[in-house]
Amino acid sequence: MADTGRLERPRGIAARAGSWSARHRWAAVGGWVLLVILALAVGSMTGRVDVTDSEQVPGESGRVSKILDEAGIDDAAGETVLIQAKGGQTNDGQAKGGGLTADDPAFRKAVDAVMAGVRDTGQVTALRSPYETKTISADRRSALVQFEMRGDAEKAADHIQPVLDAVDQARDGHQDLRIEEFGDASGQKAFDDAFGDDFTQAEYSALPVALGILLIVFGALVAALLPVLLAMTAFLATTGLVAVVSHWVHMSDTANSVMLLVGLAVGVDYCLFYLRREREERAAGRDAQTALRVAAATSGRAILVSGVTVIVAMAGMLFTGIAEFKAMGLATLMVVAVAMVGSVTVLPALLSLLGERVEKGRVPFLGRAKRRGGTESRVWRAVLRPVLRRPKLSLALAGGALIALAVPAVGMNTANLTMDQEFGDRLPVVTAYNHIDEAFPGGSDPARVVVKADDIDAAPVRDALARFRTEAVAKGASKGPVEVTVHHKQNVAVVEVPLIGGSDEGKAEKSLDVLRNEVRPATLGAVDGVDAPIGGSTASSKDFNDKLGSAVTPVFAFVVVFAFLLMLMSFRSLTIAVTSIVLNLLSVGAAYGILTAVFQHGWGAGLVGAEGVGAIVSWLPLFLFVILFGLSMDYHVFVVSRIREARLAGRTTKDAVVHGVVTTAGVVTSAAVIMVAVFSIFGTLSMQSMKQMGVGLAAAVLIDATVIRGVLLPAVMSLLGERNWYLPKWLGWLPDLAHDEPAPAQRPTVLVGASPRLEADERPRHARV
Repeated sequence: MADTGRLERPRGIAARAGSWSARHRWAAVGGWVLLVILALAVGSMTGRVDVTDSEQVPGESGRVSKILDEAGIDDAAGETVLIQAKGGQTNDGQAKGGGLTADDPAFRKAVDAVMAGVRDTGQVTALRSPYETKTISADRRSALVQFEMRGDAEKAADHIQPVLDAVDQARDGHQDLRIEEFGDASGQKAFDDAFGDDFTQAEYSALPVALGILLIVFGALVAALLPVLLAMTAFLATTGLVAVVSHWVHMSDTANSVMLLVGLAVGVDYCLFYLRREREERAAGRDAQTALRVAAATSGRAILVSGVTVIVAMAGMLFTGIAEFKAMGLATLMVVAVAMVGSVTVLPALLSLLGERVEKGRVPFLGRAKRRGGTESRVWRAVLRPVLRRPKLSLALAGGALIALAVPAVGMNTANLTMDQEFGDRLPVVTAYNHIDEAFPGGSDPARVVVKADDIDAAPVRDALARFRTEAVAKGASKGPVEVTVHHKQNVAVVEVPLIGGSDEGKAEKSLDVLRNEVRPATLGAVDGVDAPIGGSTASSKDFNDKLGSAVTPVFAFVVVFAFLLMLMSFRSLTIAVTSIVLNLLSVGAAYGILTAVFQHGWGAGLVGAEGVGAIVSWLPLFLFVILFGLSMDYHVFVVSRIREARLAGRTTKDAVVHGVVTTAGVVTSAAVIMVAVFSIFGTLSMQSMKQMGVGLAAAVLIDATVIRGVLLPAVMSLLGERNWYLPKWLGWLPDLAHDEPAPAQRPTVLVGASPRLEADERPRHARV
């Protein structure tokens, strides 16, 4: 029999928004479409401003780019061609095997062939012979031809192919020599060719995968399309808004990709929460209008609480002081906000418009099974029986398992991955880089000292530059040659210093420290009015890691404290707030442990197509913490909201836990499966950093949706009983974000073997817990 009883006036923002949208459905839908169109139009007109090189890296490395930018000195894309006798050399620099030397006519012909070939392409400038620059190894078996690409360095990869062809032709004509090219443009092209399609395919694969899973979940095409439609329109609208905001906080392609991932995840989640609750209420006999109002008051409120919590987590990235993290943080919190608003406004309007037509496009057999299956999960009901029968044992086993998974994270080693670690030896440019680094340690990627002075030609400055070159070698930071390029008009000099250690990050950083802390203070630092920041790849890595390390504590503290306060005000329970934080930290810790075990130690790496590279990429732990903390709260808020709702309706705490878990299990599991599938796609990419991100996210979401929500949360809440709803009187002054819509009493759900009697002392003591 339909429940046509009139509900009280909607209370709370979500309930009022959903009620208004259902009554003014065309206005709500039209307003949303207009928002998306206007956002895209305005964003297209303003254009997106991306982070610059000087913003990309903090510290001295950023100052290097800033000085060059202000001086109008283009940082051209540099290229290096190695000509080397195939006998090579040992680690101590001694020749191994026979072969030509740089003094042999055949070797000189190869150098000339390379130089003539690349010059004839018309794409290069500043072409330098190794016989002029003295870039010949100590054993005379290796030499470097160096040049720069013409035009914009960022577009150099588009014009490098003729140069690569010329080098290949020279190699074919001199089979007795190793001739290989490495540089900014050739490296970028190799990366784009090898992995550019991977990223595109991963991003495009996410939507079909999500839609396929939703078809299985709902058994109907229209119902499955709604979450994807909401997620994609939210992403499109945010793309336009981000373009506008980028004029104040610069964006990046990476931020756009992360925005797509998070937007798809939360957009689908929020729509699932709302749609499943509306269908559940209609299946229980409520009329369409009442079902929508109940969904708005319950799932709608959970979406708002969850959305604000995710936004707070994403905002943590703004406090890193790193441009890329700030871009990702702002882009993701904006897409979450837009998806959240869309979920509580346009979604009720669409459901009101569609009515029964939401079941259109039913999948044969599957749709019928869904209609027979009801709203509760038999699987999770079976899991809950032993969990609630022995909550202490369940807590000990599940908690112990997650702690064990987290243990390897204690020894986590973070680092910027080398090219070998990131790409393996599959790319020719990686092999070329390694060969150049072996023959000329640090020469393939030198430190760059940008010297700015009032008068770069002044005698004290010239003397300081000369002493810097000498001391860099004398102090053991470099074996040379140290090259100086003076830009007289701009009063700027650029000094390139090959660091001892080369691709060995630890040794290279020691050489960098010698330059910064010993050589520079005694030479360039002793001249008044001279600024001489030291950059380069090694310096950029160190500066980035130092900045990131200093940001970890404040970011962690901000996210945890604000999430705690939001949970406290949303559920009016100190216990719920504390347990929420602890459980989420436990799932993040387990994800860290899995990452460390697989990618650092190589345990089971082959199962995910990975390699034990000995380190976790330095930006990942903080990034994972923020993303996972936000997405974990997504599920947590939804499940606990349902438990609290059942408790307010008169159920015992244990019965409310059962009801909350089994009625939300389908939604949480479906949402988790979608996210795990999407994140796993990124885990299939060839780059180790992307593989680490994909595996880390997928593992954490899987753990969170199963062990945390299905075992630990019910066990903890069962053990705590009425203490779940404890709020000290001295915290009563906190703002109340509960705003519960009164719900009719529900028939208690009884577990097999459990007593159906509702204990008098377990009934709620007051209406608002």
